[in-house]
Amino acid sequence: MEPTPVLKEKFFIVIRGKSRKGFCRGCIGRVEAETHGGELMGLLYCGGSNGGTPKKGGLVRSEDTYPLTRYQAQLLLFISSVGKRLELLCNPQLFLAICELTVDDLVVVKSKKGHKPGLVKNLMQIGKKENKDDLQMLAFEVEFVDGDQNLSSKKPAPPTLFSAADIIQVVPSYSVPLGLNLGGGQHHGTNKKTVARINSMPNIGSNGRMKATHAQRSVIPSQNNSTSRAPLEVGSLVEVVSNTGVTVYGVVRWLGVPAGKTAEWAGIELDYDVNGCSDGTYGGQRLFTCKKNRALFVPVTKCSPDGRFSFSSTASDAASQIEIPTVPPYVDSDEYVAPIPESEVTSLLVGRMKGIQGHINSCYLDATLFSLFSSSVTLDNICQKPADTAQPITSTLRKIVNRLRRQGFVPAANVMNFRNQLGCDTFRTEEKDPEEFITVLFQKVLGIEPLLKLRSRGESYQGAYTFQIFLEKEQMAHIPTVQQLMDTSCLSCDVKFEEMPSCLIVQMPRFGKKYKMFSHIIPSMELDITDLLYNSPRQCFICGQLAEHECLQCLPDHKLHQGRIKQYCATCNTQVHTHPSRQGHSPKPLSVPADVAAASPAPRHTMQLFAVLCIHTSHYVSFVKFGSDPHSWLFFDSMADRYGDDQRGFNIPEIRSCPELGNFLSQSEEEQARTNPSYAPELVRRLLCDSYMFLYQNPAVPRSNSNHR
Repeated sequence: MEPTPVLKEKFFIVIRGKSRKGFCRGCIGRVEAETHGGELMGLLYCGGSNGGTPKKGGLVRSEDTYPLTRYQAQLLLFISSVGKRLELLCNPQLFLAICELTVDDLVVVKSKKGHKPGLVKNLMQIGKKENKDDLQMLAFEVEFVDGDQNLSSKKPAPPTLFSAADIIQVVPSYSVPLGLNLGGGQHHGTNKKTVARINSMPNIGSNGRMKATHAQRSVIPSQNNSTSRAPLEVGSLVEVVSNTGVTVYGVVRWLGVPAGKTAEWAGIELDYDVNGCSDGTYGGQRLFTCKKNRALFVPVTKCSPDGRFSFSSTASDAASQIEIPTVPPYVDSDEYVAPIPESEVTSLLVGRMKGIQGHINSCYLDATLFSLFSSSVTLDNICQKPADTAQPITSTLRKIVNRLRRQGFVPAANVMNFRNQLGCDTFRTEEKDPEEFITVLFQKVLGIEPLLKLRSRGESYQGAYTFQIFLEKEQMAHIPTVQQLMDTSCLSCDVKFEEMPSCLIVQMPRFGKKYKMFSHIIPSMELDITDLLYNSPRQCFICGQLAEHECLQCLPDHKLHQGRIKQYCATCNTQVHTHPSRQGHSPKPLSVPADVAAASPAPRHTMQLFAVLCIHTSHYVSFVKFGSDPHSWLFFDSMADRYGDDQRGFNIPEIRSCPELGNFLSQSEEEQARTNPSYAPELVRRLLCDSYMFLYQNPAVPRSNSNHR
């Protein structure tokens, strides 16, 4: 049947799927026709110097695309990095605000000199429209605003051109220019409004959330009433409203009475650079240390609790009709709290406002902590040191784990306090990867001994916290299992485990957030590492006697069970390699314990899967096995939804039960390999296609044997 022509102009961006006839992730296209099989035929716009001129049409599945208006397509087309296009699209509130910018709206942009405020002065069309199919790109001319703020005090610099991806904050045009000017403590006029950062909300599939009107971006009247403030302490998360109406956020680093003052002041480390701030000095005296332009000193009466973490949102109800479950009060305790019993997990954990609440690019940390501690005790001893000897961050981590297990919910403020204690500013606001977080937390902050001891080419072992798969794609089947990836990677790189680990975190072969080597990977519920242990007895692959040789070249041999490690006794090694197709192989001798008899049975050493971290368009989620039942699986997203407006809203974490995952994993490997993820249930597809890390535990060692240095 012929494709159906499309009469109304439609644009789209490709958000997932394989490259097919020109289209790939991040590409922008225009629909020309729709096939009866659910595919789109369209023109392809690549961006760059010739971004407005389309290339020849191609085919892409409609479910792999996200619809755009012409205006949205023009804005995204000027963003040269396809990764940044997708990241912006994953923040629909910010993207909506950018699409509705008008002249003299105040924005904060990323420039070579850091984050700088400016006024939108013009919308520039880039490129020539030489034929009807050309699509001109759009960019914003922004005039920088002096941070000390008097627009008329000096001649402004010429406007600079910025793409939509360069804008990180939007302030409506009825707000006032940026500037701290905190002296005096009086607001000039009654119409000043506070403006907060627009936070990340990675949910690409919710068209409805992109339809809010400009009027719905409500702005909260600033309140300067200090009578009901909670007492401040070092580590408190606060906000400060300037005389010009702009709200800045940070964490209290110092409290006291500075020289020349009579009242108590607070030294605040801000979330980002602000002109006129210091590096922690005040009046020539250093009171704390932070980056330049991050330290703000104000009377404590000007500080309020960070409203981004408040559940009593004063935002207009029109901005959201979401029913938010009530979060009960929680009494902290340093006592050890065991994981929730399997029979009680669904009643305590499943639902909205459950798990760990996300905030400002925290999904990597939220998903990692939930995976490691919600149902597994493998690493519990990390946060079980006595309170009088533990570092502050150990106590903070213990409180997060205890609250998660006891109440089923951890507010973003608790996690933000934890992020502040990691010792690196970038962990507070920037995107990170789970392996970077794990290494910094375990090695640099907590001083935990490496979880893994790896021996390469017979040399002395080296420590590691995660295991990265390295291999060539040609070495593997089209759809590999985690077991096959582990075996091939270890054999190819000549790496062995010095001992059986208590926790094994395996990173899949992907490069950054964009490229993954395999379209999908089949989880191995049980990971057999018997053949990956150094100086451990192994059975001959053929006869079961004590193995003395192993062969990398035999690994892909389909006549010898393709994908399995092949080790042989001396006799079988000779026989197997007399075959003409294997005479060029180079089997390597194994390190065999001297006291093991040739006929002794070699015990198998296996590890059990207890969690999987997944990533899609820079957003991390996790799957967790919470019991012995094959169907006991949970799916966790710390930013599944959002409540309230851009200024005073907050993310809504959600935990879903996913027994369908158990149904899939109970199938044989052959049945799993034949599965088409496109037709699988949503959560099964996400696990197969988006897997980033697989977490395994040693069933014989319920608690980690890693020690503090």
